[in-house]
Amino acid sequence: MQGARRLLPSGGRGWAGGLGTTMAPSHLSVREMREDEKPLVLEILKAGIQDTENRVALHALTRPPALLLLAAASSGLRFVLASFALALLLPVFLAVAALKLGLRARWGSLPPPGGLGGPWVAVRGSGDVCGVLALAPGTNSGDGARVTRLSVSRWHRRRGVGRRLLAFAEARARAWAGGMGEPQARLVVPVAVAAWGVAGLLESCGYQAEGGWGCMGYTLVKEFSKDL
Repeated sequence: MQGARRLLPSGGRGWAGGLGTTMAPSHLSVREMREDEKPLVLEILKAGIQDTENRVALHALTRPPALLLLAAASSGLRFVLASFALALLLPVFLAVAALKLGLRARWGSLPPPGGLGGPWVAVRGSGDVCGVLALAPGTNSGDGARVTRLSVSRWHRRRGVGRRLLAFAEARARAWAGGMGEPQARLVVPVAVAAWGVAGLLESCGYQAEGGWGCMGYTLVKEFSKDL
């Protein structure tokens, strides 16, 4: 998670956003997505990924092992390409494109409905969809629930939408754990390393960084978890 504007992770920035006051709880509700809302929800997810992917690419490609690999690839291409500039830029372009495609494939689409229902949307009193949430059970018993999508429309960021979706996710995770007979409810939220705003939100809500995944020994996505 993208995007909690982008994801996860999700994308998230994380997420740049417009300034504004927090919406009153009575003006913001969360419900299951309707089929006719799917195009808008996909646009929210894609916008969140676009906000995150450049920062993730910059972070990944400025790590020493990545720089070494890019330099080696450029040196090799100098023997087959007449242009020094092309040999220098082509590996960077291909690496950035691969990272972006990977992020979009992972967080830029809607997952199928899982054992926790959804996808869910945050809706203003006027009926405008301003955020999206998707959940899935963990892989193993005791893993709890996972946030697989969490993104807020760029026009509604910094207004409490992400916090409201997170609170809803926690409530769903508790209900699911109770129904499954799990001794402890738990929620895991993946966050891209560039999503500083989302990481700050999670830490302020009692989440702790715990593991993650990446490449060449460098973390690209951190996982935040909380026992509920």
